[in-house]
Amino acid sequence: MAHFSNPLRKVWAEGRTAVNGWLAVPSVISAEAMAVAGWDSLTIDLQHGTADYSDLLSLLPVIEKSGAASMVRVPWVDEASIMRALDAGAMGIIAPMIETAADAERFVSSCLYPPEGRRSSGPIRARLAFGAGYQPSANREIVTLAMIETRSAVDELEAILKVPGLTGVYIGPSDLGSAFGHGPGFDRSEPEVLELIEHIRRTTADAGLVCCLHCGAPDYARDVAARGMNLVTISSDARFIEAGAMETVKAFRRTA
Repeated sequence: MAHFSNPLRKVWAEGRTAVNGWLAVPSVISAEAMAVAGWDSLTIDLQHGTADYSDLLSLLPVIEKSGAASMVRVPWVDEASIMRALDAGAMGIIAPMIETAADAERFVSSCLYPPEGRRSSGPIRARLAFGAGYQPSANREIVTLAMIETRSAVDELEAILKVPGLTGVYIGPSDLGSAFGHGPGFDRSEPEVLELIEHIRRTTADAGLVCCLHCGAPDYARDVAARGMNLVTISSDARFIEAGAMETVKAFRRTA
């Protein structure tokens, strides 16, 4: 019986930084266009993106076919949405606004089958996608990432990192910057926010877990990867379309 394995865990086991793509648009065509780039993982955003549960059933197979790890950012720490995303075939979950160890415990418990957690048995599509070996391997392979993006989360970071079954943390720089009075944005340059990001990364590494950061540009992502970030997200499908369209029209008008 073949075991279910998560490509992200292979990247980390090899000591590499994973590069993650972000899907905000619930389109099979745009997902396929993203997938050909060769990302290590692709995340479907159900929090701020425009996809819903039914879109997962169309988008997850596209990601799986590309060989990337299929990730989902759920709208909130809600057992039903987490378990349904996993049953649909998500290989990992990013949970927003984790502020306490209790939040993290609730999140992780929803991702893991008993006795480690409280995930209900019923992997309706995951079983078809990954085979009969899915359930025996799921607790070992599913990636659980808690978003750290508030003052409370920073204050409670060490307690959050002690939650059994947590794979690591995912820094949301826009909300984190806003929480500390610097407003939203991705590639942070404010000394206070840079120190916060490094504090989170260092504390997470000391706990033996992975640290991830949402970035806007590849150069910034490369720099933080060189400093030890384990996963970097670069922009999103919607932003790529926007940037490409704007540059094309500007280029035309420059030469017209």
